[in-house]
Order: sequence, then structure tokens, then C-alpha cells
Amino acid sequence: MAALLSATVAPAATAEPDGSGPGVPLDQLKVVTTPVATGLAQPVAMAAANDRSGRMLIAERAGTVRAFHPKDGLAADPVLDISDRVNSTGLERGLLGIVPAPDFQKTSQVYVAYTSRPDGALTLSRVPLGDPAREQVLLTQEHSQFANHNGGQLAFGPDGYLYWGLGDGGGGGDPLATGQNLGTLLGKILRLDVSRSCGELPYCVPENNPFVTTPGARPEIWSYGLRNPWRFSFDRLDGSLWVGDVGQSAYEEINHAEAARGGLNFGWSCKEGPAVFNAERCAPDATYTDPVFHYRTGADGCSVIGGHVYRGQRHASLAFGTYVATDWCSGTAWAVRKNDDGTYQSATIGQFPTQVSSFAEDRSGELYAITDRTGELHRVGFERVAPRTD
Repeated sequence: MAALLSATVAPAATAEPDGSGPGVPLDQLKVVTTPVATGLAQPVAMAAANDRSGRMLIAERAGTVRAFHPKDGLAADPVLDISDRVNSTGLERGLLGIVPAPDFQKTSQVYVAYTSRPDGALTLSRVPLGDPAREQVLLTQEHSQFANHNGGQLAFGPDGYLYWGLGDGGGGGDPLATGQNLGTLLGKILRLDVSRSCGELPYCVPENNPFVTTPGARPEIWSYGLRNPWRFSFDRLDGSLWVGDVGQSAYEEINHAEAARGGLNFGWSCKEGPAVFNAERCAPDATYTDPVFHYRTGADGCSVIGGHVYRGQRHASLAFGTYVATDWCSGTAWAVRKNDDGTYQSATIGQFPTQVSSFAEDRSGELYAITDRTGELHRVGFERVAPRTD
């Protein structure tokens, strides 16, 4: 297996680090996981409660949210249940994203992304925990033709704005041609000011969003050319954005954007990973941002699960500054680091449990992972091993 991976995974851009920088060389790093809770029902998204309680909020696909505390364990009853309005038919619909509001400690409000009944429209709303009747829908996007590629990730950026990832509308090969179309929200990451309303909108569009003045473009768009950005995250140290974009049939990819860098075109469906996918979708004057890491769909996995840059203290001497991700099918643990010269290095660093659906950071930067069908919550750690010789 190691020989197969070394043959098909994008090679490191430079030699392994000498150990003088943050973390140990990647060929001496191994991920370890410790199960801390069971009994979840298809957990798909997770975020730390923004109230200093130490709780993690875990979204289950059918429309419920469970709370986990490191000392008390997994609460038996949901802290939120919106299953009556969530369409969870098929494999990819459901309650897909959750993030606490910046003022969560005062309001108990969370932002959720889900596919709504009856037709599966992509829905962004704000709702207090325990009070689903007070839900306020902020934005919807029609998504009835296909059931897959719904995206769903939610995160507040270091700028205080809410970012929402939407898939390309589903089907195979971008049949709706949304990836390169700035006139639709599909296949995009959006950037919204949800702290206020503007006119009839229950949110505002930041005036420095990249396409605010572009004729025919949706002003909410921050970046585009994405197939299904299932999970993305912000590096809590430098504010940069890491995006795991699920591939078609050739490449799974990880994209990286510097902090506050909007307007990037990640290529789909002109490109899939580093290669041209559909030349008819390529524009001669377009600038495409290639992934910083990719691996072969089918050979090394089936669906990338984007993770986080490790910024915790428990394993800082080993993994500080290392981006960690996995694949839903293979469970391979991928590590990516940016070098001082702007290039990237990557390696496999062990195995996660299969069918990891999402990662999350707690308030101190330590990592957790949840598994889909087995319904488990794992704490993620690292250890140092002897350098590999294969």
C-alpha cells in the first residue's frame, strides 16, 4: 500500500524538513485516534460551542444536534431538533453544517445549513438551541434536479463574516455548468455579513466581496470553480483558508488560499485537480488556482474529507502547522505543510477510522473526528515514529 501511495499521490515539493521548523518531519509523524463517544446517528458536522463550556456541538444528518463534553460525555437528548424541515433522503442530503454565532454565549444561536423539505433546497438559517420555532431562514438555493453535491460547510472567518460552501448542483460532470458560472451560488463559497440586514435581505453583502461590481455575478460569492467543497476550515493562526473539494473520477483535491484572498477560481469543471477535465469549460483568459495537494480517486480513496491545520498545544512539538485530512473510503491520514518558500510537502501519516465525515477543533485547537455510519467521536492526536525507509 505504501508503494502504491508513493506512486500516485502528488509528491512533496521540497525535501523533508530538517526538524528545525515547527513539527517533526512528516515521515516521522503518525496520527492516533482515541474513541471518546459512541451512539451518534450519522454525524456529519461538528463545531465547538462558543461559550467556554468545552462542549462540542455535533450535527446528525436527520436534523438533530447533540452536545458532547469531555468530562460528561455525549448528552442523551438533542439540544436542537429541526428534523421536521430537513430533507435527508438519499446519501448526501440532510443537516450538513453547523457553527455557533459569535454571540452564542448570550443568544445560544447557531447557524445551520441543510437541505430542506420537500425539494432539497440548500438552506442557510439561524436558530437558537432548543427553540426551533424561532428559526430565521437567511438564504436558499434551489437544488431539486439532483440529490448530490450539496456542500454544507459553515465557518466564521477571521474577518467575522460567515462563509458557506455549496456544491455544484449534483449529477456527474457538472451537467448544470455551474462551477464557472458566477450567476449562480452553486459550486461556490459565499461570504456573508450576518450581523445585520440590508434592505429586504436578512444579511448584508460585504462591500469588498470580489464580484460585487461584476455584471451578472452573485455578489455573495467569495470563490468559485468548486465541485463539492464538503469541508473547509480557516487556520486559526494565519487566517488562511483550506478547502477539501470532492473529485469526479480522477482526483480528490485540497486547495489553499491566503487570508482575505477572494475571487479565486479553483477550476471546476474546466479542471479536476491538476488536469483538464472539460476543455470546453476552460476560458483562455481565466486564471485557475491549482490544488496544493491531490490524490487519485479510486486508487487512493473516493471522497476527500477536508480537515484543519493543527494549532493545539498538546502535540505542538510534533504537528504544529500541519494540515490534516482524510478520505471517507480509505481512511488514509494525509498531512500537508506549507514551506517557507511557498511550496508544499505532503505525506501519509497513518490511518483514521473509515468513513470519517468531518473534523473539528475545540476551543484550544485540539482536533476531533466523527465517523458516519458507526456514529463515533474520536479525539485526534499524534506521535513520533522512526523515519520510513520505503
